[in-house]
Amino acid sequence: MSLRKRLTLIAATSVAIAVLIAVAVSYMVVRSQLRGQIDGALNAQAQAVQSGDYHLLQQQIPGIPASAGGPAQYAQIVLANGTAESAQGNISLPVNAHTQAVAAGNGRAYLSDAQVGDNHLRVITFSIGPVQLTNGGVVENAAVQLARPLNGVDSILSNLRLILVLLFVGGIALAAVLGRFAARRVLAPLGEVAQAAQHIGETDDLTGRIRVHADDEVGSLATRFNTMLDRLEGSRAELDESVRAQRQLVADASHELRTPITSLRTNIEVLLAGGELEREDRRRLLDDVVEQSEELSSLVNDLIELARGDQPGPAAEDLRLDRVVAESVARARRNAPGIQFDAHLMPVSLDGVPERLGRAINNLLDNAARHSPPGGTVEIDVGTGGVRVRDHGPGVPPQDLPYVFDRFFRGTSSRGRQGSGLGLAIVRQVAEQHGGTVSAANAEDGGAIFTLHLPAVAADEASAREATAVPGAPEPVEIR
Repeated sequence: MSLRKRLTLIAATSVAIAVLIAVAVSYMVVRSQLRGQIDGALNAQAQAVQSGDYHLLQQQIPGIPASAGGPAQYAQIVLANGTAESAQGNISLPVNAHTQAVAAGNGRAYLSDAQVGDNHLRVITFSIGPVQLTNGGVVENAAVQLARPLNGVDSILSNLRLILVLLFVGGIALAAVLGRFAARRVLAPLGEVAQAAQHIGETDDLTGRIRVHADDEVGSLATRFNTMLDRLEGSRAELDESVRAQRQLVADASHELRTPITSLRTNIEVLLAGGELEREDRRRLLDDVVEQSEELSSLVNDLIELARGDQPGPAAEDLRLDRVVAESVARARRNAPGIQFDAHLMPVSLDGVPERLGRAINNLLDNAARHSPPGGTVEIDVGTGGVRVRDHGPGVPPQDLPYVFDRFFRGTSSRGRQGSGLGLAIVRQVAEQHGGTVSAANAEDGGAIFTLHLPAVAADEASAREATAVPGAPEPVEIR
């Protein structure tokens, strides 16, 4: 059974139970009121008879005022032996053992229903005494029966039952119709969800969205379904972009690896040919082989770093960015002794991975040293905005600025220099992994400025008093 049919059945059943209870209560209340009026009139006349001096059979049994219901239409006196005397009306009321017990003074007054011919009667039986008989004798006790017809009440109750049954059936039918209509309205958004899910399963199209009809539970379901589709679409876009980037990386790597490998293989083949080579030529070929091997090794390392950056790395930790930069400055001084590194390090901290941040800063320093003139100065500033590295070289050609952080991009000023074209791409990747960005610009008085923007905050006072200089430097804040 479908959910719509189940909801319709539940609604119809609930209304049926409610209407049935209402019908039953209404019928019982009306029946009780109608019969209660008759019972009240009978009891009132019984009290009038018992309180008056009406004990002779020749007397008419007294009645009650019309406002109290008027006298009973039927009445008779019953003796203890069951004989009915002084009947009023054209029918004889039934006499049983209970009636005789009341007539003998051994029973209490009671109300009962009686069927006499076509007449349905309500009868009250009570005792009176003494009673003078028609033969002149006197009995101590006798029973008086007063009866009123119930045919009118029965007719009213019969019509009421018919009306209530029709109301009950009509209520159920109306509830079923309204329940089906309501179920259709309520379940329409669920149908849209089902259709959307089916459409996604058949076409893999995540662009469709469900219209939110109302701010209720079903509307909340539609909203959350749309949110899920947004996330799935975003995840798919990220996955597609990751696959595209990986394919591009493989293609670019293949292209970049082809040149050093081909050159390396050519030089090795010349050396293995065993021909007559001058000592100087052989030495030059061996130097080329070493240089190409180093270039190839550097390229492979950079490729590994880029590929590793796309994978989940080690958990971030709270670290001092100024200390990481200080270590990179010490390394850069060893690798480029002809360049002066002027560092101003403010104690700042952030959550990050020391190895990857160190690699990015090393690449910035190596790039600055490579483009600085002999004896030039590289300025390094560390603060809450991140790391800023400036060289005093020729700068970056304006047409190359938008592309300097692309993979395998080598500007016109870098051609002829050793390098893989991946260093700055690694810097951008590390910056994005740490919730930051990277930018490049030319200084007005010459040189290039590379800034690694990171969400760093100033360290506390205790950390600020700790030494942040590279080994052997006396000043904790400024390194020259």
